[in-house]
Amino acid sequence: MPANVPAAGSQGLKYLRRGKVKEVWEVSPTELEFRFTNDISVFDKHIPTEIPFKGETLTRTAAHWFDVCGKLGIRSHYLGLSGPTSMRVKRVKVVPKPATLGPKPKGYLVPLEFIVRYYVAGSLWDRIKDGTVTSEQIGFPAGHTTEYGALLPAPYFEVTTKLEAIDRPLEWPEALALACLDQSQIDQIKGMILAIDAAMATAIEPRGLIHVDGKKEFAIDEAGQPMVVDTFGTADEDRFWDKGAFERGRYVEFSKEFVRQHYRSTGYFDQLTKARATGAQEPPIPPLPPLLVDEVSRLYTTVYQRLTGERFLSHHSST
Repeated sequence: MPANVPAAGSQGLKYLRRGKVKEVWEVSPTELEFRFTNDISVFDKHIPTEIPFKGETLTRTAAHWFDVCGKLGIRSHYLGLSGPTSMRVKRVKVVPKPATLGPKPKGYLVPLEFIVRYYVAGSLWDRIKDGTVTSEQIGFPAGHTTEYGALLPAPYFEVTTKLEAIDRPLEWPEALALACLDQSQIDQIKGMILAIDAAMATAIEPRGLIHVDGKKEFAIDEAGQPMVVDTFGTADEDRFWDKGAFERGRYVEFSKEFVRQHYRSTGYFDQLTKARATGAQEPPIPPLPPLLVDEVSRLYTTVYQRLTGERFLSHHSST
């Protein structure tokens, strides 16, 4: 694991903002602290339920993969852990439209989420079923019947907005313009993603996991080079399947998809989708049932152990 940064409490740090699952604090003009909560969100909705140990597992899983990035020679904003549920990172400017920073801006968050899929699952499967994505578009030959769980012919990249209220899928020309990137930078980012994911797949295969898909975020550093930011490779950002079950024709989720499926089964997802399509007021998301809270907490600790190969011993249950 990476070297730890000396711990610091709230005193002396300035609170900046709170995202879906983490708080951001200012350490200095060049450094931030991320504090991971036990909150959980799906479909861009904050669930009014806390998941025990979630913040700690996310912190430690993210730190593990940033350590892998370091060994691969891949730039990131990660500086080190500062506590059981916190880490220090390099600071970059966060602006919805980087063009406002001038030509060829540097030191800014790329306002995009980069998604790469290796198997047919999740929202990709939804779009295949409703006909908005064809088999040919994802690399299969014309006339191919695509089934859930199919291995894609090649990694399938997608990109969405990052700083809008609801993530919006983009075509690559719009993404490049919005983020002030050129094609060489996009190619560089794709190469970094594939290198990280290849290392991830190699590491988790002996522990019985398959990496199905995942998302990553980037910034442009002060030298004008892409670097990995935020977090990735956790049960929040990525989807994993149990390898043994997959080989027997079953799909056992080790990701937040477990929670999404709960809200699909209750009909909430259909209500939310209809409201968004019609511009109606979105229904509030209900809390998770207590029994499901325990299951989700066990899911996060299990995913941590199987991703990192390290036993989970809690040092801190919440932020």
